[in-house]
Amino acid sequence: MILEVFRLNGALIAAGDELVKPLGLTSARWQVMGSVAQGRGESPVAQLARNMGLARQSVQRVVDDLVAAGIFELAPNPNHKRAKLVRFTPDGMALFDKATALWAPFAEALAAEAEPGELARFTDLLARLRARLEHGPNHGGET
Repeated sequence: MILEVFRLNGALIAAGDELVKPLGLTSARWQVMGSVAQGRGESPVAQLARNMGLARQSVQRVVDDLVAAGIFELAPNPNHKRAKLVRFTPDGMALFDKATALWAPFAEALAAEAEPGELARFTDLLARLRARLEHGPNHGGET
């Protein structure tokens, strides 16, 4: 199952790259944009990275690139002087909306492969496995 999840991840990244390439995006940039959208512009880079399960430094590089491209802007954070909040610019939000519009029919076609309730059960299983792994690899076998 784990190997199949790795393969699925690779296939999703490849499909995402192909889907958003006409918009000048990559899956990595699009994923960070999605995390910013989910956080409604109220998240610093460290929180975005935690939400994505990635290293802060890798997310920071993508954010810096997207700021330079005019897709994101950094705003003052009332809770932390140095950790700026990452927000969309109007052009960035429009670009994210275009990418989302491209993704929607593709996602619906993928979801149609599942039986009723199957996606919810699988999502729950993946979340439980992830939570277990987040406690460390030595905790996976305890009963």
